[in-house]
Amino acid sequence: MKWGVVTFPGSLDDRDVVWALADVMGQNVVSLWHKDERLHGAECVILPGGFSYGDYLRCGALARFSPIMNSVARLAEDGGIVVGICNGFQVLCEARLLPGALTRNRSLSFICDQVTLRVENPSTRFTCLMNRGDLLRLPIKHGEGLYVAPEDELPQLEERGQVLLRYVSSAGEATEEANPNGSLNAIAAVANETFNVFGLMPHPEHAVEAGLGGTDGLRLFNSLLRGV
Repeated sequence: MKWGVVTFPGSLDDRDVVWALADVMGQNVVSLWHKDERLHGAECVILPGGFSYGDYLRCGALARFSPIMNSVARLAEDGGIVVGICNGFQVLCEARLLPGALTRNRSLSFICDQVTLRVENPSTRFTCLMNRGDLLRLPIKHGEGLYVAPEDELPQLEERGQVLLRYVSSAGEATEEANPNGSLNAIAAVANETFNVFGLMPHPEHAVEAGLGGTDGLRLFNSLLRGV
């Protein structure tokens, strides 16, 4: 599979994603520029973390109008795989390729920490090598990671299994203390209704080597490889 990693002005985790995929996992990766109008054969596109366009207006609001996003939207509509990590998640929500939105952390401060996540739906291409209830340990680093959605939409997201990862304690319980940013229902990751677009606030690309603190990020990347 050929992966494409988009770089926006202000992206800072794009090279980390390329390194994780190409150097650690041996995958075929092409770097995509925000002004590109083509995906250069990429079958799976990843929008990385960072501060696209300086987070002006609000996170992801300007990146949503980048020329590359027209091709990303077409790929998603055609059933191709699109993944947004942190700022990329925010961009996908702004582009209406994912439901809901990401807003200011309840602390109104930037958070950089390790969190525990519980797998809620293992029956997707993004989680297929895991079981329901499995726990992952991944880093987060964001100022606007509080996930929100309309009250009438949240139950539907849960019922359809679109919530893939949830913030939990080390014991696997969804407690208030384990929710780092105040996300509704402690939601850390969601998919679209057709389960080919996936957004998550934690950073799997920063958890692919034991020397970096853990390898749980590989469980997500390998699930995606197996799923497609």
